Amino acid sequence: MTSSTPSPAQKRAAIIGTGHRAQMYTKALGARAHYDIALLADPSPGRIAHHNRLLASLGKPRATACAADDFAQALRRHRIDEVVVTTVDATHHTYINTALEAGCRVVTEKPLTTDAEKCRSILDTVERTGGELSVGFNYRYNPAHEKVWQLLHDGAIGEIRSVHFEWLLDVRHGADYFRRWHREKRHSGGLLVHKSGHHFDLVNWWLGAAPARVHAEGGLVFYGRDNGTRTGLRRDYVRAHGSPESATDPYAIRLADDPDLTSLYLDAEAAGDPYIRDRNVFGDGIDVEDDLALLVRYDSGATMSYHLTAYSPWEGYRVMFNGTAGRLELEVEENTWQAPRVASGGGGAHGGVVMDRPGRTSILLRPLWEAPRSVSYESAAGAHGGGDLRMLKELFGAVGDGSDAGVAPAAGKGATARDGALALAVGVAGNRSLVTGLPVETAQLW
Repeated sequence: MTSSTPSPAQKRAAIIGTGHRAQMYTKALGARAHYDIALLADPSPGRIAHHNRLLASLGKPRATACAADDFAQALRRHRIDEVVVTTVDATHHTYINTALEAGCRVVTEKPLTTDAEKCRSILDTVERTGGELSVGFNYRYNPAHEKVWQLLHDGAIGEIRSVHFEWLLDVRHGADYFRRWHREKRHSGGLLVHKSGHHFDLVNWWLGAAPARVHAEGGLVFYGRDNGTRTGLRRDYVRAHGSPESATDPYAIRLADDPDLTSLYLDAEAAGDPYIRDRNVFGDGIDVEDDLALLVRYDSGATMSYHLTAYSPWEGYRVMFNGTAGRLELEVEENTWQAPRVASGGGGAHGGVVMDRPGRTSILLRPLWEAPRSVSYESAAGAHGGGDLRMLKELFGAVGDGSDAGVAPAAGKGATARDGALALAVGVAGNRSLVTGLPVETAQLW
């Protein structure tokens, strides 16, 4: 058990937003002797209690529970040094700015926020306070992605002139965005912001360039009531839990079959939390797109064609770089196919999990006038290609008991507030382009 009075080497931390993804941070900080999670903030006391049980399982004391509207005062009252923000995306700016104003170091889950106005407020606060803000772009820490970065920056294909990037979400992972708060753009910014921000950050980082112009096309073509009715996939229910109509729906999530989802959501509902985690993906109220195409021009002169599909039979991505000295190709099969989970449960949620049926990852270099050759790299175990563990080690240091001795040292490639803003710029400009039908200059956003 840690002392209630931290030593000078210890950090007092707060986590605001205690949903499913936040578990990764609670476990990570709880496993580090030099961190004391002193404060947990969320509108739901039930979810805070779930995270306190995680701390107890790690031999750590309970954190003080805090209502979200008491957050600013609680940071000072509990002498918080560092804050992790894992709330609904559209509220990130509120808690990032509050924590920076209180003199805390801040780590936020991606995306930085959801629109240009909120982004400007964050950048202004960083500049005014001189505070430290890191964005949790864990895909930067995937060893395959680091190898691609190294090859490109070593000039393996010369000057990079174009990129083609296709990302596929399988029908379990993709569907999950349409069951929960992400299905409403006012909360998530849509998949161009919430999900594709990962990918836009990778390309910005790989190219060492900033997006300048974005043209987007897309729509809701698979999920939602009208599409489900047209294809015959729709079952007539509002939420899966307690609904006989959902029993044969492979797109339904079974909260009661997963202890964490039960604790975080069903138990929280029973205690008065109004949030419903298992809505019908072919229901009403969905205003985010599930099929998106972008054309992006960068300040380096390179262009990218990008496509996101959220209803694929397999999960993974292909990225191809064309340069003045050749071509580099990355292909990752994160999950080769997806089985329906209508009988045995297994919640069907994604985030921080290793996929069931991973396939191959390959990097192929095709120099001009030479035979193509495969490029090897040192892979890492764990979720997101090992990216989560490596990111956590860089953000918060080693666990200290040797349990992460096999995790590679800090990569030194963490994302800053500016990086978060540049990734967001593509998604926000894309959303504007979807409305106007015209290209959007990113300089118009800030």
